[in-house]
Amino acid sequence: MATVNFLYRSTKDTAPLNLRLLFRLNDKDFVLGAKTKLEVSKHYWAKEHFQKRPKDVTISNKQIEVNQELNKIENHILKAFDKNDSLLFTKEWLELQLDLYYNPLQKVEIPTNLVQYIDFYINYRKNEVTLTSIKKFNVVKHKLERMQSKFKHTFLINEIDDSFKNDFVSFQIENGYSQNTIQRELVFIKTFCKHARFLGLETSPQLDNLRVDKAKAEKIYLTIDELEAIENKVFDSDYLDNARDWLIISCYTGQRVSDFLRFTKKMIRVENSKSLLEFTQKKTDKLVTIPLHKKVLQILDKRNGEFPRSLSDQRYNDYIKEVCKLTGINELTQGGKMIDTDKGMRKVSGVYPKYELVTSHIGRRSFASNFYGKIPTSYLIYITAHGSEAQFLCYIGKSNKDLALEIGNYF
Repeated sequence: MATVNFLYRSTKDTAPLNLRLLFRLNDKDFVLGAKTKLEVSKHYWAKEHFQKRPKDVTISNKQIEVNQELNKIENHILKAFDKNDSLLFTKEWLELQLDLYYNPLQKVEIPTNLVQYIDFYINYRKNEVTLTSIKKFNVVKHKLERMQSKFKHTFLINEIDDSFKNDFVSFQIENGYSQNTIQRELVFIKTFCKHARFLGLETSPQLDNLRVDKAKAEKIYLTIDELEAIENKVFDSDYLDNARDWLIISCYTGQRVSDFLRFTKKMIRVENSKSLLEFTQKKTDKLVTIPLHKKVLQILDKRNGEFPRSLSDQRYNDYIKEVCKLTGINELTQGGKMIDTDKGMRKVSGVYPKYELVTSHIGRRSFASNFYGKIPTSYLIYITAHGSEAQFLCYIGKSNKDLALEIGNYF
């Protein structure tokens, strides 16, 4: 059973009312909040709205008008709640239902075809998803189109069940894709289907339990000793010196390539004698402030306060492999790298010289791995912006045994 009430939660004289949804699931009480578009004055809500049989006709008419709108909103939310009682209710779910109230989709035909729904999903969330995510969604769409051609069948939203999962996995394996690619893309497909369910489409009862396990991937990173060797290496070419400096910066800031290659000195400020870098992360759209490590400051001093020259992600990827090769980072290492196969470019696992496994992502993982146990994990997570400690520990490949040994150090 759920209940809805409305609150005035602003210091302004006039503001939209807040909706609060209260419900109980599995013997736990939950409260979700979201903002409506119904604006009233603070005076009206505090002094006039709850008057019984007001003599003032203006107040009475206002009460009727506001109550009619509040009843419509309440009925819409409770109807959605009852219809979707198997879902995990979140603030995002509540905000979506309010959005549907103000922007009903009755006039828009919602596709039941999964491939068509991906385009619908991208358009529906065009103000929320990044270009990188859209590219990934389109990769999944094109694979599904090829699957449909092979099976001579159009996949509907309500057909995404265990049988579909098995066909999807088989198709991916036949085409040389890795288990982790299959796992990630199945998650995307489930996301599309769950969004369709939010909008009222029927989905398979098996949908929520579909899963493919991740394969254990090698966590490739540069050790402190390797980083010192890279720092001390003298390069004849300026482009390699430039790429080397970016690599060091990435290993001591822990940021994604989409962020650190955009760093400029305008992002730096000094407070309490400490140099801070402030920027908005491209993937999360979060404003982040991080302290600059002395290794980064040394590079800035070397370049008269400037960051290295900007370059493309692809050139950076190519150049840092060359940097590591010339530095002698060639220990044979288990890992995966992109290889041109008869099925196209695929990530192939094997044993390679370590420099061949170096990519633009290695700086972020090197930062997390090298500083784990030296800096409180909560601080590291703040800088790397992982969603949780469990996600962070998985990222750097820490097991329960590793955690036990770390705890033992404190004892």
